[in-house]
Amino acid sequence: MWSSSFASSFIVTSISASSDVIPRAIKRLFHQASIGDQSYRFMFKRGPADEAVAIDCETTGLSVRADDIITIAAIKIRGNRILTSERFEAAVRPDAGMQAEAIKVHRLRQIDVAQGPLIWKALPSFLHFVGGRPLVGYYVDFDIAMLDKYILPYIGIELPNPRIEVSKLYYERKYGDAPPNTEIDLSFAAILRDLNIPLLAQHDAFNDALMTAMMYLALRDMKERGVRIPRLRTHTVFNPTGA
Repeated sequence: MWSSSFASSFIVTSISASSDVIPRAIKRLFHQASIGDQSYRFMFKRGPADEAVAIDCETTGLSVRADDIITIAAIKIRGNRILTSERFEAAVRPDAGMQAEAIKVHRLRQIDVAQGPLIWKALPSFLHFVGGRPLVGYYVDFDIAMLDKYILPYIGIELPNPRIEVSKLYYERKYGDAPPNTEIDLSFAAILRDLNIPLLAQHDAFNDALMTAMMYLALRDMKERGVRIPRLRTHTVFNPTGA
């Protein structure tokens, strides 16, 4: 996860409205009817009602078209528990070269993943792990778009799983009732700080997925209890001179 640098360049447009709900639903029906590998039809069956999976991918860069995944992590959430013992982790060998900026972010060099399997080898285990459960993430659309780049040619469908965006949940709890022109900070660091979640070593796929899972449970609980995250009050001083 590219955290704040990613958030500034890949803002999810569904923060205030899910404009792509209908196209995604239609695409799901199309893929369900045209799935190439019938053994993966289980992906369209919703998992246990109280389960979700937090996911995170580290990549060689921020371009879905040009960059590749290098690590994937997924952790199951059951009820109010994060099941760190039920997790999926894989480091894979990318086709794209490592960009210097990416190496600075996740501290993985080309040589560090050169012996890993190609992502095609990791996909079956990942897909069986997540099943049809909702996928929880921080700017999860990017992670899913990166995964779909490989999954679509592999089994003929994109991930049909429901998506839960933690930055959207955070926005609702903190800024849903904010007046116009309120300064909005949806960075990973801001969410951790407001929810009193400990900062683990970032840009490690497992740690980022774990922190995301903690965010999700905290924000879900706040929503169920009708609790909002307080904002700092800003005072506007009226100056008749306009200065």
